[in-house]
Amino acid sequence: MSKLPTKKDILNWISENPTQTAKRDIARAFGIRGAARIDLKRILKELEADGHLQKRKKTYRDSDKLPPVSVLSVKGPDADGDLFAYPTEWTGEGAAPRVLLVAKDGDPALAEGERILARLTEVKDEAHAYEGRLIRRIGTNPQRILGIFRKGSEGGRIVPIDKGADKEWRVEPGADDGAKDGELVEAQRSGPKSRMGLPRARVVARLGDPTAPRAVSLIAIHQHGIPDAFPDRVIVEADAHKPAGLKNREDLRHLPLITIDPSDARDHDDAVYAHADDTPGNPGGHVVWVAIADVAHYVTPGSALDNEARKRGNSSYFPDRVVPMLPDRLSGDLCSLHEGVPRACLAVRMVLDAQGNKKSHSFIRGLMQSHASLNYAEVQAAQDGQPNEKCAPLMDEVIAPLYAAYRSARLGREARQPLDLDLPERKIVLDEDGKVASIDFAERFDAHKLIEEFMILANVSAAEELMRLKRPLLFRVHEEPSPEKLEALREVAQASGFTLAKGQVLQTRHLNNLLAQAEGSEFDELINISTLRSMTQAYYFPENFGHFGLSLKSYAHFTSPIRRYSDLIVHRALVSGHGWGDDGLSPQDVETLEATAKHISETERRSMLAERDTTDRYLAAYLSERVGGEFTGRVSGIARFGLFVKLDESGADGLVPLSTLGNEYFRFNADEQTLTGERSNFTLGLGQRVVVRLTEAIPTTGGLALEMLEVEGRKLPRSSARSGGKSGRRKPMTNAKHKAKIKRKVKRSRR
Repeated sequence: MSKLPTKKDILNWISENPTQTAKRDIARAFGIRGAARIDLKRILKELEADGHLQKRKKTYRDSDKLPPVSVLSVKGPDADGDLFAYPTEWTGEGAAPRVLLVAKDGDPALAEGERILARLTEVKDEAHAYEGRLIRRIGTNPQRILGIFRKGSEGGRIVPIDKGADKEWRVEPGADDGAKDGELVEAQRSGPKSRMGLPRARVVARLGDPTAPRAVSLIAIHQHGIPDAFPDRVIVEADAHKPAGLKNREDLRHLPLITIDPSDARDHDDAVYAHADDTPGNPGGHVVWVAIADVAHYVTPGSALDNEARKRGNSSYFPDRVVPMLPDRLSGDLCSLHEGVPRACLAVRMVLDAQGNKKSHSFIRGLMQSHASLNYAEVQAAQDGQPNEKCAPLMDEVIAPLYAAYRSARLGREARQPLDLDLPERKIVLDEDGKVASIDFAERFDAHKLIEEFMILANVSAAEELMRLKRPLLFRVHEEPSPEKLEALREVAQASGFTLAKGQVLQTRHLNNLLAQAEGSEFDELINISTLRSMTQAYYFPENFGHFGLSLKSYAHFTSPIRRYSDLIVHRALVSGHGWGDDGLSPQDVETLEATAKHISETERRSMLAERDTTDRYLAAYLSERVGGEFTGRVSGIARFGLFVKLDESGADGLVPLSTLGNEYFRFNADEQTLTGERSNFTLGLGQRVVVRLTEAIPTTGGLALEMLEVEGRKLPRSSARSGGKSGRRKPMTNAKHKAKIKRKVKRSRR
């Protein structure tokens, strides 16, 4: 009998022979027979307990490698058309490895969400870890349906709550999970697709009364798959943490830092302080301090808290609740900068000159103590000469110097010319029962702008500091508008009587000039909304492509690690870069930086959609009692199937279906964003003032249906009117003119 192999020998064998990992294969490889198999079994169990191996039925494998035959979930093609997949099970450290699917002749086309059995080959020096070849398809993830259950004599039906979903689902007897009529349920498709009759589904979860107070946000949370319950291990880990002490930190408790937040703020993760710079070489300059909760101290790489925070990506905010990225023990306590309580922080000290240009910055890992928790309204009132009891003692030392520093920072902002959109923030006010009491437009004070500008300066400093240290980080990237979106904006501007310069490299000052032309006119809101729609979606990425909207070369998110995972990555990079501890960026963080950037960009968009859907449903519920009423508004969107109108009173968007505009045919012009009556020549376009009647409001979907009554003060012409006039905004193109315009565009593009 050969002598027993060492643990290293066994691991090397398994790594080199991934298809021969059963205990019998290992015993045969090392010539182990008889009673010696008991010793081999003991060694394998020790390797398993140490985490080096993972037992799968009767085989062992490296826990950080996939088996040669694996079940994968197809994720869809990337920008280059390559198809990728990820393992449905992954117990290794860090993110699951990516698999490039290599198709053979005759392989079926695979769709996103399909589950397949694939044979894997490990690859080196590639962005993906494996290449996979299809063995067979297993199936797709069951389709999720969220809707209202309607009980029938034989089973029931599910009416989806998704806006625009017109298909109901049939529930067979015994597949309703005991759901009651009118109850909100989650269901999954059951059975094969059928050409006739309703598709079948089975109820998998009962979610209660959809009309109950505060159910609206629950619907959106569930519908968009936002995790809203923390696993027990995450809560246990959070509860075990204690407040950080002064060890290895600079004591900043003497600085009169204060927090300024909305009056209903649920957390306080940033504090500010400013004073005049007494350095002889900087006359009129200021020193600005921004201190941020040190979340990295508590949420360390690879911990249960870290894995859950990365999974969520960010906090999600709704009118009646917040779904936090971190448990309340951290977000509402240890990482919230409460007044009079010592709190761990990362702080940046920035020196500005009299014109608001940042001369220098330095970062500190410290211990601070907020001298006051204030809200925007009371700080602004104090600055305007009406300080309350809380603000009065802080006027000379804290509040007045903050505004003085802000006035300088504003000069720097004006010279930089970031995009200056003016869009009022809509705020849904709920009563004690959770019903909509009113729709308000939040006031915006200089206090808001002060905090915003100091946070931007801190974020710029973090990006520049990590670039100086040559440390990996996640940039906040915002690219310039695409030529197509810019041309669409130019069309809207011209239709409104304004100009947007052409034939030059686009800068934010050009867009600001357009916004200034529209300011105070009847097209003010339209031009602001259209400019916003022309912008690309901001995202996170390890490479720096600048921030167009803020007119900045380098930008990263540093100021909100309680609610954004991106900021936690930046904090860890600063900790590593300055050697402040062993809780900085891990090698795994660095390796998966691009995957993390993609993931949290997606979770951010998920939250935005859920928050928007919630707002739409609350608005529909608020307006449902006013069906039949007349409202003024402005055309905010044009589509082939109708037009969208934004109501003045509430800011809600409703649809005027094309079918309700009369019997005549309306020609849709995508370039000019117009609908033109074939007989009447009446043109409907963006920005027109209209009067509409609310014909339907559906709280469960958030849908509003409208009927057009007047356009620019005139009744809508009937289809029989041959000469029915025009909207007065611009003459619609004939088909010949439209074709000629397209031809000219094609010729120009070919030169």
